[in-house]
Amino acid sequence: MASNKAARDGEKIWKTNIDKVNAELITLTYGTMVAQLCSDFNNKYGEVNKQLDKMGYNIGMRLIEDFFAKSGMQRCGNLQETAETISKIGFKMFLNITPTVSNWSADNKSFSLIFDENPLADFVELPNDGRAQDELWFSNIFCGILRGALEMVQMQVEAHYVSDVLRGNDTTEMRITLLRYMEDEMPPDDE
Repeated sequence: MASNKAARDGEKIWKTNIDKVNAELITLTYGTMVAQLCSDFNNKYGEVNKQLDKMGYNIGMRLIEDFFAKSGMQRCGNLQETAETISKIGFKMFLNITPTVSNWSADNKSFSLIFDENPLADFVELPNDGRAQDELWFSNIFCGILRGALEMVQMQVEAHYVSDVLRGNDTTEMRITLLRYMEDEMPPDDE
């Protein structure tokens, strides 16, 4: 799929097929949830990151169905097409943003999503405890969402942040690596 066509498709779907929700409501609700997780785990940010990833994974497993139903898209043929679809259609559909796909590995099995904007991070300041800047990935739920959604289309991936403007970096960059294509697997028998 050509990059320009994906961008046009994402814009069209955003304008016609998606029910809109106030972005500030989502931002504030998500921020409150992250703050509660920090409190629940006594500011053990590694645990908070794991919980955000786990929540995102569960969301992604269900969100992919909504993506296919509203976009009319078919399964992508390769990782490059998948990356463009995630960026220009998936993020556009659900968040009205379009991260840039870049930094492909030599073997074309990993790429980065560069976020010029992140609606989850609006109005956010990380705790000033000397650790959050180094340990907390505030938007880690996105990594889990991508892992869960892609697993439902038989792509096992690893997703993690390598930089975040909330941590003082110049950009927010998520790295996605294809681990393997999964065969259609039947669940184990419940005997």
